Amino acid sequence: MASIENGPSAKWSELLPDTFLERQQKCPIVYLPMGLCEPHGHVSAFGLDTIKAEFICNAVAREVGGIVAPTQGYHIHESGYHAPWLEEVLGNANPYMASIPPFILLHLFLYQLRAFSNAGFKGVVAITGHAGGNEMDLRMVATNFMRISPMKVEVRADPELVVGRYNGDHAGKYEISQLMYIRPDLINMSKISRQYEDKLLGRFALGHDALEASPQLGEKIMNACIKKTCEIATNLEQSIDRGSEIDHINIEQTELVWKDIMAAKSKWVTNKLFDGQSGASMDSKWKIYEDLT
Repeated sequence: MASIENGPSAKWSELLPDTFLERQQKCPIVYLPMGLCEPHGHVSAFGLDTIKAEFICNAVAREVGGIVAPTQGYHIHESGYHAPWLEEVLGNANPYMASIPPFILLHLFLYQLRAFSNAGFKGVVAITGHAGGNEMDLRMVATNFMRISPMKVEVRADPELVVGRYNGDHAGKYEISQLMYIRPDLINMSKISRQYEDKLLGRFALGHDALEASPQLGEKIMNACIKKTCEIATNLEQSIDRGSEIDHINIEQTELVWKDIMAAKSKWVTNKLFDGQSGASMDSKWKIYEDLT
């Protein structure tokens, strides 16, 4: 197992008040790991997306400073562009997935930002291990929130951190390598033949090039993710005004922002198909979630 957890904790949930305030005063940035439980083949633990986001955030907090918020372990899936993909990689099988609709996750994210602002943070770095379009709607929420708070918010999906160097995927060479490095105890490649033998679940969303994964590649990918996130956090820290006071944001103010976000629901990414994307078949159980606008 990679040893990034060694050393003093930077986790909000594990900090005593004095230590929290000391860390926050030195670096008023909070990191939010985001992921979910979803199938990554028979060879991998469900929480791959969550685990890699936590790994990045904890590593960067130790390097740059700041505090790691409690992980957001539920995410957008099923809806919009996800629906035909689920039919392709799962059929109608149960995915055992911790997904929630866009309007729930985005509303929650807005209130997470409110909590960070009211707790005195001046910068947020949200890292989502679940990618493909969700990060765009998270950035949309962040942009709207920054209208009422001087707190600055950066949102990245982990493949965005290594664009041009490594190609992100789903449970393929990229992701399986990540978990092989971070938590080798949560990968069992001896089960890879299950994709051919299990008639109910099939490949269970396993990527076609998963056999090319290695912990060595995973280490390179994760180090690159961490380095880029350190740059983002450092630039964010240097851009914030440490002397300014952030006013308390109440629920009414937050709901007014949400009202504007909902008014632009037709522009969300996660509640509809991509332009030109073919939908799921009419007998797919995912078909009804393609359009939630």
